[in-house]
Amino acid sequence: MRFHPLHLIFLLLASTTCSGGDWLQFRGPGALSSAPDARPPVTWNERQNIAWRIDLPGRGPSSPIVVRDRVLVTATSGFRHDRLHVLCFAAADGQPLWERQFWATGRTATHSSISGAAPTPASDGQHVYAFFSSNDLFCLDLDGNLVWYRGLSYDYPKAGSDVGMASSPLVVDGVVVVQLENQSDSFAAGLDAASGETRWRVERPARSSWTSPIALPGLGRRKTAVILQSTSCVTAHDVQTGDELWRFTEPVAGISSSVFLDGWLLVPMRGLTALRFSDESNAPEIVWDANRMRPGSPSPLIHDGRVYVINNANVRCGDAKTGELLWFVRLKGTHWATPVLAGGHLYCVNQDGEMQVVRVGDKQGEVVAENRFDETMHATPAVAGDALYVRSDKHLWKIAK
Repeated sequence: MRFHPLHLIFLLLASTTCSGGDWLQFRGPGALSSAPDARPPVTWNERQNIAWRIDLPGRGPSSPIVVRDRVLVTATSGFRHDRLHVLCFAAADGQPLWERQFWATGRTATHSSISGAAPTPASDGQHVYAFFSSNDLFCLDLDGNLVWYRGLSYDYPKAGSDVGMASSPLVVDGVVVVQLENQSDSFAAGLDAASGETRWRVERPARSSWTSPIALPGLGRRKTAVILQSTSCVTAHDVQTGDELWRFTEPVAGISSSVFLDGWLLVPMRGLTALRFSDESNAPEIVWDANRMRPGSPSPLIHDGRVYVINNANVRCGDAKTGELLWFVRLKGTHWATPVLAGGHLYCVNQDGEMQVVRVGDKQGEVVAENRFDETMHATPAVAGDALYVRSDKHLWKIAK
């Protein structure tokens, strides 16, 4: 079941440069969870530094994204969470701009702690691609008009997990990559961003995984690729054809996703493993692995020669070139959301809705602020401009001076 009218200028528009303040996907630009030049507030309360708060119509651990002057987020509602919502708000004042609702066509059963709005939407700057655990994928323009739709459960009815799917889509070079890894019909696919038609499909290990694909930019002889992470392997594929470029067969984390920066790919296997690329080869080589830098459910991030992970309520900082543990700081609570880095601070929100702010750098890290939302939170925050966007099942906040 699909709808894909022809849009002759779609690809031209999709290549338009986005605003420098945009946060277009899960973990933001490059999936780095980092906006180092941003300066969000470190502390806030009901009387200061909360620009606005919006009521949401349903549940969801998906992250908000920011496209130009708009904030978009997904949610699900209804007894079976079979009502799918895509919502758009003005970033300046939180005013609702539009909302679109759809019926789920695939299975909507999830773990009781989350909902079918677990995948974070993605954007190419002109369109938003909203994916749900029911394997429904919607392409909308920034005014909320439906461009095309794919109900992947119609094509692959056995693709699904009883505790829910959570892999977020990736948009790169005119291709929307979705990863549906489960214990039955497990695969990844590249869909044409203009039409929704399948360009390629590759089989994946028949094991549940909740990791998200990331882009590996082309350089020298290296092709632009997508990294797919399963619990038994990590592979790289040509983003245009799906052809496999290289593979490491190792036990790999099933929730925490990989991160790539400046030729270094950090994969949560053997604790945390650093793969280094050269201009002469498509395949990387292992430089180090560090069990003490093993991430928990949050994904690792890398910035300014340092690697940061959260595991067992510790923020751990390691040297990006060696994997050596440099320092750690104890946090409160259980953490599912990936922290974000802005203005020399890590913003770490636990599932009880407590945001702990950790000052980072060359010296020992330090918790410098604790802010409470007092609502259950699983979503990774977004950063745009000097603002922090945070969502719970009930609300969406903009934290700004």
